[in-house]
Amino acid sequence: MTQAEWRDVLLGIHPGLIRRRKLYKLIPSDPRCKFCNAPFHGIGGMLMPLVGRGQYHKNPLFCEMCLNEEVEGVEVELTMLFADVRGSTALAERMSASEFSQLLNRFYAVATRTLIQSDALIDKLVGDEVIGLYFPAFAGPNHAGAAVHGAHELLHLTGHTRPGGPWLPVGVGIHTGSAYVGLVGSEGGVGDLTALGDAMNITARLSSLAGPGEILVSDAACAAASLDAAQLETRRLELKGRTEPVTVGVLKVGAA
Repeated sequence: MTQAEWRDVLLGIHPGLIRRRKLYKLIPSDPRCKFCNAPFHGIGGMLMPLVGRGQYHKNPLFCEMCLNEEVEGVEVELTMLFADVRGSTALAERMSASEFSQLLNRFYAVATRTLIQSDALIDKLVGDEVIGLYFPAFAGPNHAGAAVHGAHELLHLTGHTRPGGPWLPVGVGIHTGSAYVGLVGSEGGVGDLTALGDAMNITARLSSLAGPGEILVSDAACAAASLDAAQLETRRLELKGRTEPVTVGVLKVGAA
């Protein structure tokens, strides 16, 4: 697949994708790949893995072929979400290794399910952090708004609206910008779809500065999500490795 074709796929305007969606829609049965309509259950679910269209391990709402073809990476605008456990070192000190592992696995399960339901691609589960990518092809033109919605839901499900506080303190960073999207590490080994670049670094820094129950939304993501900045608390943050401060809108969930 060429760079131009891959860009069209990520933007949801690839002509081959449109044809496949019409064809696979005729084969039973739901649920299906959100990209090409390949069925995952019924007779279609038995046939699709034979042509490389089984469910993709990073997001079961999509098939392997749509998100794991050999492609040349391309820069595309998307919205990135990093959700980070706050105070994980202190938590680990108060628990056994087994208890801490169970707590993180619970977080991974909740975060993965929640972000997928908000049309994210789960990029990575790393340490105490979950990364979700919102592409126009999956989340639509308002991919920034989908990310904000996903962040709100994640903080709700981790208990930040409960009177007794969250069962796990989480902060979220969201940024909209251009990133390199493609298979990394595929030459001579097993590749993985991911996004790279300065925009990803900005999002990671924002999540590291978000307090429990906070969503730090960059000014670019605020504009893309049509958030009214005048109605939000704003902060100017000095991010490690950047010469200019970054302005963010602050959304709070619960009594953080």
